Amino acid sequence: MSQVDWQSYRCHDFHDELMAAPGKPRDAARMLCDALAGFDADELAERKAAAEVAIRTMGITFTVYSEGSMIDRAWPFDIVPRIIPADEWRRTEAGLKQRVEALNLFIDDLYHDQKVVKDGVLPAEVLAQSVNFRPQCVGVSPPHGTWAHICGSDLVRGDDGTLYVLEDNLRIPSGVSYMLENRNVTKRVLPELFASGHILPVDDYVPQLYDMLAGLSPRYWDDPQVVVLTPGIYNSAYYEHAYLAQQMGVQLVQGSDLVVGDDDVVYMRTIQGLTRVDVIYRRIDDDFLDPEAFRKDSTLGVPGLMRAWRRGTVALANAPGAGVADDKVVYTFVPELIRYYLDQDALLPNVPSYLCMNEGDRHYVQEHLDGLVIKPANESGGYGMLIGPHASQAERAEFSRRIESDPRNYMAQPMLKLSTTPTLFEGRPQPRHVDLRPFILSGQDDAYVTTGGLTRVALVEGSLVVNSSQGGGSKDTWIVEMGES
Repeated sequence: MSQVDWQSYRCHDFHDELMAAPGKPRDAARMLCDALAGFDADELAERKAAAEVAIRTMGITFTVYSEGSMIDRAWPFDIVPRIIPADEWRRTEAGLKQRVEALNLFIDDLYHDQKVVKDGVLPAEVLAQSVNFRPQCVGVSPPHGTWAHICGSDLVRGDDGTLYVLEDNLRIPSGVSYMLENRNVTKRVLPELFASGHILPVDDYVPQLYDMLAGLSPRYWDDPQVVVLTPGIYNSAYYEHAYLAQQMGVQLVQGSDLVVGDDDVVYMRTIQGLTRVDVIYRRIDDDFLDPEAFRKDSTLGVPGLMRAWRRGTVALANAPGAGVADDKVVYTFVPELIRYYLDQDALLPNVPSYLCMNEGDRHYVQEHLDGLVIKPANESGGYGMLIGPHASQAERAEFSRRIESDPRNYMAQPMLKLSTTPTLFEGRPQPRHVDLRPFILSGQDDAYVTTGGLTRVALVEGSLVVNSSQGGGSKDTWIVEMGES
Protein backbone atom coordinates (compact mmCIF):
# COMPACT_ATOMS: atom_id res chain seq x y z
CA MET A 1 0.00 0.00 0.00
CA SER A 2 1.29 3.45 -0.87
CA GLN A 3 2.43 5.59 2.02
CA VAL A 4 1.44 8.79 0.23
CA ASP A 5 -2.35 8.95 0.10
CA TRP A 6 -3.24 12.21 -1.59
CA GLN A 7 -6.94 11.64 -0.88
CA SER A 8 -6.25 12.17 2.81
CA TYR A 9 -4.15 15.30 2.28
CA ARG A 10 -6.22 18.19 3.64
CA CYS A 11 -5.45 21.48 1.94
CA HIS A 12 -8.88 23.16 1.72
CA ASP A 13 -8.16 26.03 4.15
CA PHE A 14 -5.34 27.53 2.05
CA HIS A 15 -4.13 27.72 -1.53
CA ASP A 16 -1.87 24.69 -1.89
CA GLU A 17 1.05 24.80 -4.33
CA LEU A 18 0.73 21.13 -5.37
CA MET A 19 -2.85 20.05 -4.71
CA ALA A 20 -5.98 21.74 -6.05
CA ALA A 21 -8.10 19.53 -3.79
CA PRO A 22 -7.62 16.23 -1.93
CA GLY A 23 -6.55 13.65 -4.50
CA LYS A 24 -6.37 16.26 -7.29
CA PRO A 25 -2.84 17.52 -8.04
CA ARG A 26 -2.39 20.71 -10.03
CA ASP A 27 -1.41 20.10 -13.64
CA ALA A 28 2.26 21.01 -13.20
CA ALA A 29 2.52 18.81 -10.08
CA ARG A 30 0.91 15.67 -11.46
CA MET A 31 4.20 14.02 -12.40
CA LEU A 32 5.62 14.52 -8.91
CA CYS A 33 2.47 13.51 -7.06
CA ASP A 34 2.09 10.33 -9.12
CA ALA A 35 5.71 9.42 -8.43
CA LEU A 36 5.40 9.98 -4.68
CA ALA A 37 2.18 7.97 -4.58
CA GLY A 38 4.15 5.06 -6.02
CA PHE A 39 6.62 4.98 -3.11
CA ASP A 40 5.93 2.68 -0.19
CA ALA A 41 6.82 3.71 3.35
CA ASP A 42 10.28 2.14 3.27
CA GLU A 43 11.30 3.75 -0.03
CA LEU A 44 10.09 7.16 1.08
CA ALA A 45 12.05 6.84 4.33
CA GLU A 46 15.16 5.76 2.41
CA ARG A 47 15.01 8.79 0.13
CA LYS A 48 14.51 11.14 3.05
CA ALA A 49 17.49 9.55 4.81
CA ALA A 50 19.56 9.84 1.62
CA ALA A 51 18.90 13.56 1.57
CA GLU A 52 20.05 13.92 5.17
CA VAL A 53 23.24 11.98 4.43
CA ALA A 54 23.92 14.12 1.34
CA ILE A 55 23.51 17.33 3.35
CA ARG A 56 25.97 16.12 6.00
CA THR A 57 28.43 14.83 3.39
CA MET A 58 28.29 18.06 1.38
CA GLY A 59 28.70 20.08 4.57
CA ILE A 60 25.62 22.25 3.98
CA THR A 61 25.16 24.20 7.21
CA PHE A 62 23.77 27.41 8.58
CA THR A 63 24.55 29.24 11.79
CA VAL A 64 22.07 30.05 14.53
CA TYR A 65 22.83 32.67 17.16
CA SER A 66 21.36 31.48 20.44
CA GLU A 67 21.81 32.91 23.92
CA GLY A 68 25.19 34.38 23.10
CA SER A 69 26.53 31.22 21.46
CA MET A 70 26.77 30.13 17.85
CA ILE A 71 25.49 26.80 16.65
CA ASP A 72 26.23 25.29 13.24
CA ARG A 73 23.37 23.10 12.13
CA ALA A 74 22.76 20.88 9.15
CA TRP A 75 20.54 22.62 6.60
CA PRO A 76 16.87 21.67 7.33
CA PHE A 77 15.53 20.25 4.06
CA ASP A 78 12.34 18.59 2.87
CA ILE A 79 12.46 16.31 -0.16
CA VAL A 80 9.02 17.24 -1.57
CA PRO A 81 9.66 20.17 -3.94
CA ARG A 82 7.47 23.21 -4.42
CA ILE A 83 6.21 23.54 -8.01
CA ILE A 84 5.35 26.62 -10.08
CA PRO A 85 4.19 26.42 -13.74
CA ALA A 86 6.64 27.99 -16.18
CA ASP A 87 4.05 30.30 -17.75
CA GLU A 88 3.28 31.82 -14.35
CA TRP A 89 6.97 32.15 -13.63
CA ARG A 90 7.63 34.07 -16.83
CA ARG A 91 5.09 36.69 -15.72
CA THR A 92 6.67 36.77 -12.27
CA GLU A 93 10.14 37.15 -13.76
CA ALA A 94 9.01 40.16 -15.80
CA GLY A 95 7.55 41.73 -12.67
CA LEU A 96 10.76 41.23 -10.70
CA LYS A 97 12.89 42.79 -13.44
CA GLN A 98 10.55 45.76 -13.60
CA ARG A 99 10.69 46.20 -9.82
CA VAL A 100 14.48 46.11 -9.55
CA GLU A 101 14.90 48.46 -12.52
CA ALA A 102 12.72 51.03 -10.78
CA LEU A 103 14.48 50.55 -7.45
CA ASN A 104 17.90 51.12 -9.02
CA LEU A 105 16.65 54.32 -10.67
CA PHE A 106 15.21 55.37 -7.32
CA ILE A 107 18.48 54.81 -5.45
CA ASP A 108 20.46 56.66 -8.10
CA ASP A 109 18.01 59.56 -7.92
CA LEU A 110 18.30 59.80 -4.13
CA TYR A 111 22.08 60.15 -4.34
CA HIS A 112 21.87 62.77 -7.06
CA ASP A 113 18.96 65.13 -7.79
CA GLN A 114 16.28 63.64 -5.46
CA LYS A 115 13.59 64.46 -8.01
CA VAL A 116 11.32 61.83 -6.48
CA VAL A 117 11.22 63.89 -3.28
CA LYS A 118 10.94 67.26 -5.03
CA ASP A 119 8.02 65.95 -7.09
CA GLY A 120 6.24 64.77 -3.95
CA VAL A 121 6.23 61.06 -4.80
CA LEU A 122 8.29 60.12 -1.75
CA PRO A 123 7.62 62.19 1.39
CA ALA A 124 10.69 64.13 2.50
CA GLU A 125 10.38 62.74 6.03
CA VAL A 126 10.79 59.18 4.75
CA LEU A 127 14.18 60.07 3.31
CA ALA A 128 15.15 62.35 6.20
CA GLN A 129 14.63 59.54 8.72
CA SER A 130 16.13 56.74 6.63
CA VAL A 131 18.78 54.92 8.65
CA ASN A 132 20.27 53.44 5.47
CA PHE A 133 20.72 56.62 3.48
CA ARG A 134 24.50 57.17 3.29
CA PRO A 135 25.64 60.79 2.82
CA GLN A 136 29.06 59.33 1.89
CA CYS A 137 27.47 58.08 -1.37
CA VAL A 138 26.00 61.38 -2.56
CA GLY A 139 27.22 62.22 -6.06
CA VAL A 140 28.67 58.78 -6.79
CA SER A 141 27.75 57.20 -10.12
CA PRO A 142 28.51 53.47 -10.00
CA PRO A 143 29.00 51.52 -13.25
CA HIS A 144 25.87 51.39 -15.42
CA GLY A 145 23.98 53.37 -12.74
CA THR A 146 23.36 50.14 -10.87
CA TRP A 147 23.39 50.12 -7.07
CA ALA A 148 21.60 46.89 -6.16
CA HIS A 149 23.39 44.32 -8.29
CA ILE A 150 22.01 41.36 -6.34
CA CYS A 151 18.46 41.58 -5.02
CA GLY A 152 16.38 39.00 -3.20
CA SER A 153 12.66 39.81 -3.22
CA ASP A 154 10.44 37.72 -0.96
CA LEU A 155 7.20 36.51 -2.55
CA VAL A 156 4.14 35.03 -0.84
CA ARG A 157 0.96 33.61 -2.31
CA GLY A 158 -2.38 34.52 -0.78
CA ASP A 159 -5.48 32.35 -0.53
CA ASP A 160 -6.72 33.75 -3.85
CA GLY A 161 -3.65 32.34 -5.59
CA THR A 162 -2.04 35.75 -6.18
CA LEU A 163 1.72 36.10 -5.74
CA TYR A 164 2.56 39.22 -3.74
CA VAL A 165 5.90 40.87 -3.08
CA LEU A 166 6.34 40.83 0.69
CA GLU A 167 9.62 42.75 0.85
CA ASP A 168 12.78 43.58 -1.09
CA ASN A 169 16.29 42.78 0.15
CA LEU A 170 18.85 45.04 -1.49
CA ARG A 171 21.62 45.30 1.08
CA ILE A 172 23.24 41.88 1.32
CA PRO A 173 20.60 39.31 0.34
CA SER A 174 21.53 35.75 1.26
CA GLY A 175 20.24 32.27 0.57
CA VAL A 176 21.09 31.62 -3.08
CA SER A 177 23.66 28.95 -2.20
CA TYR A 178 20.92 26.98 -0.47
CA MET A 179 18.73 27.29 -3.55
CA LEU A 180 21.52 25.70 -5.60
CA GLU A 181 22.31 23.03 -3.02
CA ASN A 182 18.62 22.17 -2.65
CA ARG A 183 18.62 21.26 -6.34
CA ASN A 184 21.79 19.19 -5.99
CA VAL A 185 20.30 17.20 -3.12
CA THR A 186 16.97 16.72 -4.86
CA LYS A 187 18.68 15.37 -7.97
CA ARG A 188 20.32 12.75 -5.75
CA VAL A 189 17.11 11.57 -4.11
CA LEU A 190 14.61 11.95 -6.98
CA PRO A 191 16.84 11.52 -10.05
CA GLU A 192 14.23 9.79 -12.21
CA LEU A 193 11.97 12.85 -12.18
CA PHE A 194 14.58 15.01 -13.91
CA ALA A 195 14.77 12.73 -16.93
CA SER A 196 11.62 14.22 -18.47
CA GLY A 197 13.28 17.59 -19.08
CA HIS A 198 10.19 19.45 -17.86
CA ILE A 199 11.98 20.80 -14.75
CA LEU A 200 13.92 23.91 -15.70
CA PRO A 201 17.56 24.08 -14.51
CA VAL A 202 18.97 26.53 -11.95
CA ASP A 203 22.68 25.91 -12.39
CA ASP A 204 23.35 28.95 -14.58
CA TYR A 205 23.23 31.30 -11.59
CA VAL A 206 26.93 31.14 -10.73
CA PRO A 207 28.22 31.95 -14.24
CA GLN A 208 25.60 34.69 -14.50
CA LEU A 209 26.80 36.11 -11.16
CA TYR A 210 30.44 36.02 -12.25
CA ASP A 211 29.71 37.64 -15.63
CA MET A 212 27.69 40.39 -13.94
CA LEU A 213 30.48 41.08 -11.43
CA ALA A 214 33.22 40.98 -14.06
CA GLY A 215 31.22 43.44 -16.16
CA LEU A 216 31.59 46.03 -13.39
CA SER A 217 35.40 46.05 -13.62
CA PRO A 218 36.99 49.47 -14.22
CA ARG A 219 39.66 47.66 -16.28
CA TYR A 220 37.24 46.26 -18.85
CA TRP A 221 40.06 45.57 -21.29
CA ASP A 222 41.81 43.16 -18.92
CA ASP A 223 40.86 39.99 -17.04
CA PRO A 224 39.18 41.31 -13.90
CA GLN A 225 40.27 40.32 -10.42
CA VAL A 226 37.02 39.56 -8.57
CA VAL A 227 36.91 38.70 -4.86
CA VAL A 228 34.23 37.87 -2.30
CA LEU A 229 34.65 39.90 0.90
CA THR A 230 33.41 38.08 4.02
CA PRO A 231 33.30 39.14 7.67
CA GLY A 232 34.78 35.73 8.47
CA ILE A 233 33.91 32.28 9.69
CA TYR A 234 31.68 33.48 12.53
CA ASN A 235 29.19 35.13 10.22
CA SER A 236 25.90 33.24 9.89
CA ALA A 237 26.16 33.27 6.07
CA TYR A 238 29.82 32.23 5.88
CA TYR A 239 28.89 28.93 4.23
CA GLU A 240 27.38 30.90 1.36
CA HIS A 241 30.36 33.25 1.06
CA ALA A 242 32.76 30.32 0.75
CA TYR A 243 30.44 28.40 -1.57
CA LEU A 244 30.01 31.25 -4.06
CA ALA A 245 33.71 32.10 -4.10
CA GLN A 246 34.62 28.47 -4.72
CA GLN A 247 31.98 28.03 -7.42
CA MET A 248 33.05 31.22 -9.24
CA GLY A 249 36.75 30.34 -8.90
CA VAL A 250 37.60 33.62 -7.16
CA GLN A 251 39.35 34.47 -3.92
CA LEU A 252 37.46 34.59 -0.63
CA VAL A 253 39.00 37.42 1.39
CA GLN A 254 38.58 39.22 4.69
CA GLY A 255 39.22 42.90 5.28
CA SER A 256 42.74 42.23 6.51
CA ASP A 257 43.59 40.63 3.15
CA LEU A 258 42.99 43.91 1.31
CA VAL A 259 44.74 47.25 1.40
CA VAL A 260 44.10 50.58 -0.33
CA GLY A 261 47.25 52.16 -1.70
CA ASP A 262 48.23 55.81 -1.93
CA ASP A 263 46.89 55.67 -5.48
CA ASP A 264 43.38 54.89 -4.16
CA VAL A 265 43.54 51.42 -5.70
CA VAL A 266 42.56 48.26 -3.80
CA TYR A 267 45.18 45.52 -3.59
CA MET A 268 45.03 41.98 -2.28
CA ARG A 269 47.90 40.61 -0.23
CA THR A 270 49.27 37.39 -1.74
CA ILE A 271 52.43 35.37 -1.26
CA GLN A 272 53.69 36.89 -4.53
CA GLY A 273 53.00 40.42 -3.29
CA LEU A 274 50.17 42.87 -3.87
CA THR A 275 47.65 42.14 -6.64
CA ARG A 276 45.15 44.71 -7.84
CA VAL A 277 41.48 44.00 -7.14
CA ASP A 278 38.85 45.24 -9.58
CA VAL A 279 35.51 44.03 -8.22
CA ILE A 280 34.48 43.20 -4.65
CA TYR A 281 31.33 41.19 -3.99
CA ARG A 282 31.02 42.41 -0.44
CA ARG A 283 29.09 40.53 2.21
CA ILE A 284 29.79 43.08 4.94
CA ASP A 285 27.25 45.68 6.08
CA ASP A 286 27.83 49.32 5.16
CA ASP A 287 28.60 50.28 8.76
CA PHE A 288 31.61 47.97 8.90
CA LEU A 289 32.86 48.37 5.33
CA ASP A 290 35.41 51.15 5.82
CA PRO A 291 36.43 52.58 9.22
CA GLU A 292 37.49 55.83 7.54
CA ALA A 293 33.96 56.43 6.24
CA PHE A 294 31.65 54.60 8.61
CA ARG A 295 32.22 52.98 12.02
CA LYS A 296 35.72 53.82 13.17
CA ASP A 297 35.87 50.75 15.43
CA SER A 298 35.28 48.29 12.58
CA THR A 299 37.98 45.67 12.11
CA LEU A 300 36.04 43.85 9.39
CA GLY A 301 36.38 46.32 6.55
CA VAL A 302 39.12 47.98 4.55
CA PRO A 303 40.38 51.48 5.43
CA GLY A 304 40.10 53.72 2.38
CA LEU A 305 37.73 51.44 0.46
CA MET A 306 35.15 54.18 0.00
CA ARG A 307 37.84 56.50 -1.40
CA ALA A 308 38.72 53.89 -3.99
CA TRP A 309 35.08 53.26 -4.84
CA ARG A 310 34.32 56.96 -5.21
CA ARG A 311 37.35 57.31 -7.52
CA GLY A 312 36.05 54.46 -9.65
CA THR A 313 39.16 52.28 -9.27
CA VAL A 314 37.14 49.41 -7.76
CA ALA A 315 33.53 48.27 -8.10
CA LEU A 316 31.46 47.18 -5.11
CA ALA A 317 28.45 44.92 -5.30
CA ASN A 318 26.09 45.71 -3.83
CA ALA A 319 27.03 49.37 -3.82
CA PRO A 320 27.17 51.10 -0.44
CA GLY A 321 23.96 52.98 0.18
CA ALA A 322 21.75 50.57 -1.76
CA GLY A 323 20.00 49.77 1.51
CA VAL A 324 18.14 53.07 1.34
CA ALA A 325 15.57 51.13 -0.72
CA ASP A 326 15.73 48.13 1.61
CA ASP A 327 13.23 49.76 3.94
CA LYS A 328 9.78 48.38 4.67
CA VAL A 329 8.32 51.89 4.60
CA VAL A 330 9.90 52.63 1.21
CA TYR A 331 8.50 49.24 0.11
CA THR A 332 4.97 50.62 0.33
CA PHE A 333 5.85 53.26 -2.29
CA VAL A 334 7.33 50.84 -4.88
CA PRO A 335 4.20 50.67 -7.10
CA GLU A 336 4.27 54.49 -7.24
CA LEU A 337 8.02 54.45 -7.92
CA ILE A 338 7.45 52.09 -10.86
CA ARG A 339 4.89 54.51 -12.30
CA TYR A 340 7.16 57.49 -11.64
CA TYR A 341 10.37 56.11 -13.15
CA LEU A 342 9.07 53.69 -15.79
CA ASP A 343 5.57 55.03 -16.55
CA GLN A 344 4.22 51.52 -16.05
CA ASP A 345 1.84 49.79 -13.68
CA ALA A 346 3.46 47.29 -11.33
CA LEU A 347 3.25 43.76 -12.70
CA LEU A 348 3.58 42.26 -9.20
CA PRO A 349 1.37 43.62 -6.42
CA ASN A 350 2.52 44.59 -2.95
CA VAL A 351 0.83 43.16 0.11
CA PRO A 352 -1.72 45.81 1.24
CA SER A 353 0.06 47.92 3.85
CA TYR A 354 -0.56 50.64 6.42
CA LEU A 355 1.98 53.37 7.15
CA CYS A 356 2.04 54.31 10.81
CA MET A 357 3.51 57.72 9.88
CA ASN A 358 0.11 58.56 8.36
CA GLU A 359 -2.36 59.52 11.09
CA GLY A 360 -5.31 57.66 9.62
CA ASP A 361 -3.32 54.48 9.05
CA ARG A 362 -1.78 54.73 12.51
CA HIS A 363 -5.20 55.01 14.15
CA TYR A 364 -6.42 51.96 12.23
CA VAL A 365 -3.32 49.96 13.18
CA GLN A 366 -3.66 50.85 16.86
CA GLU A 367 -7.30 49.76 16.81
CA HIS A 368 -6.48 46.45 15.06
CA LEU A 369 -3.18 45.32 16.58
CA ASP A 370 -4.69 41.91 17.30
CA GLY A 371 -5.22 41.23 13.59
CA LEU A 372 -2.17 42.73 11.90
CA VAL A 373 1.54 42.04 11.41
CA ILE A 374 3.60 45.02 12.55
CA LYS A 375 7.07 45.44 11.04
CA PRO A 376 9.90 47.84 11.83
CA ALA A 377 11.36 49.55 8.80
CA ASN A 378 14.82 48.01 8.73
CA GLU A 379 14.90 44.71 10.62
CA SER A 380 15.44 41.46 8.71
CA GLY A 381 15.26 37.72 9.28
CA GLY A 382 11.83 37.97 10.87
CA TYR A 383 13.18 39.84 13.90
CA GLY A 384 11.45 42.76 15.61
CA MET A 385 7.98 41.96 14.25
CA LEU A 386 4.69 41.67 16.07
CA ILE A 387 2.35 38.99 14.76
CA GLY A 388 -0.80 40.44 16.30
CA PRO A 389 -3.07 37.37 16.42
CA HIS A 390 -0.33 35.34 18.14
CA ALA A 391 0.87 38.07 20.51
CA SER A 392 -0.04 38.61 24.13
CA GLN A 393 -1.90 41.68 25.34
CA ALA A 394 1.33 42.92 26.95
CA GLU A 395 3.26 42.51 23.69
CA ARG A 396 0.60 44.41 21.76
CA ALA A 397 0.64 47.18 24.35
CA GLU A 398 4.42 47.46 24.05
CA PHE A 399 4.20 47.75 20.26
CA SER A 400 1.48 50.34 20.60
CA ARG A 401 3.89 52.47 22.64
CA ARG A 402 6.68 51.93 20.09
CA ILE A 403 4.45 53.01 17.22
CA GLU A 404 3.40 56.19 19.00
CA SER A 405 6.99 57.11 19.90
CA ASP A 406 8.41 56.45 16.41
CA PRO A 407 5.64 56.12 13.81
CA ARG A 408 8.03 56.49 10.82
CA ASN A 409 9.71 53.24 11.84
CA TYR A 410 6.61 51.03 11.60
CA MET A 411 4.25 49.71 8.99
CA ALA A 412 1.57 47.05 9.19
CA GLN A 413 0.06 44.41 6.96
CA PRO A 414 -2.90 42.07 7.28
CA MET A 415 -2.27 38.46 8.25
CA LEU A 416 -2.10 36.71 4.90
CA LYS A 417 -3.28 33.15 4.57
CA LEU A 418 0.06 32.02 3.12
CA SER A 419 -0.03 29.17 0.65
CA THR A 420 0.97 25.69 1.74
CA THR A 421 2.80 22.84 0.12
CA PRO A 422 3.11 19.16 1.12
CA THR A 423 5.98 18.55 3.54
CA LEU A 424 6.96 15.16 4.96
CA PHE A 425 6.31 14.50 8.62
CA GLU A 426 6.11 11.03 10.14
CA GLY A 427 6.27 9.50 6.69
CA ARG A 428 3.31 11.36 5.19
CA PRO A 429 2.82 14.76 3.53
CA GLN A 430 1.29 17.50 5.65
CA PRO A 431 0.56 21.08 4.55
CA ARG A 432 3.08 23.68 5.72
CA HIS A 433 3.26 27.39 4.87
CA VAL A 434 5.93 28.62 2.44
CA ASP A 435 7.40 31.75 0.93
CA LEU A 436 9.83 32.20 -1.96
CA ARG A 437 12.98 34.28 -2.44
CA PRO A 438 14.03 34.65 -6.10
CA PHE A 439 17.31 36.44 -6.83
CA ILE A 440 17.71 39.15 -9.45
CA LEU A 441 21.07 40.16 -10.93
CA SER A 442 21.43 43.62 -12.47
CA GLY A 443 24.47 44.81 -14.37
CA GLN A 444 25.25 46.15 -17.80
CA ASP A 445 22.88 43.87 -19.68
CA ASP A 446 19.29 42.80 -19.16
CA ALA A 447 18.56 41.69 -15.61
CA TYR A 448 18.67 37.98 -14.83
CA VAL A 449 16.20 36.21 -12.54
CA THR A 450 16.80 32.80 -11.01
CA THR A 451 14.60 29.98 -12.24
CA GLY A 452 12.43 29.91 -9.15
CA GLY A 453 14.32 30.66 -5.99
CA LEU A 454 14.73 29.63 -2.39
CA THR A 455 11.50 28.18 -1.00
CA ARG A 456 11.45 28.45 2.78
CA VAL A 457 8.96 26.38 4.74
CA ALA A 458 7.55 26.64 8.25
CA LEU A 459 8.24 23.27 9.85
CA VAL A 460 5.80 23.77 12.74
CA GLU A 461 2.14 23.07 11.99
CA GLY A 462 0.20 26.31 11.58
CA SER A 463 3.32 28.47 11.90
CA LEU A 464 4.05 31.29 9.46
CA VAL A 465 7.72 31.54 10.50
CA VAL A 466 9.82 30.28 7.60
CA ASN A 467 13.25 31.77 8.47
CA SER A 468 15.85 29.08 9.12
CA SER A 469 17.24 31.21 11.95
CA GLN A 470 13.91 30.82 13.71
CA GLY A 471 13.20 27.16 13.04
CA GLY A 472 12.12 27.14 9.40
CA GLY A 473 13.33 24.79 6.69
CA SER A 474 13.66 24.70 2.93
CA LYS A 475 12.87 22.72 -0.20
CA ASP A 476 13.72 22.69 -3.88
CA THR A 477 11.66 24.89 -6.19
CA TRP A 478 10.70 23.46 -9.56
CA ILE A 479 9.66 25.66 -12.47
CA VAL A 480 7.85 23.13 -14.66
CA GLU A 481 7.01 23.41 -18.33
CA MET A 482 3.47 22.14 -18.90
CA GLY A 483 2.72 19.12 -21.05
CA GLU A 484 3.83 16.32 -18.72
CA SER A 485 1.41 13.59 -17.93
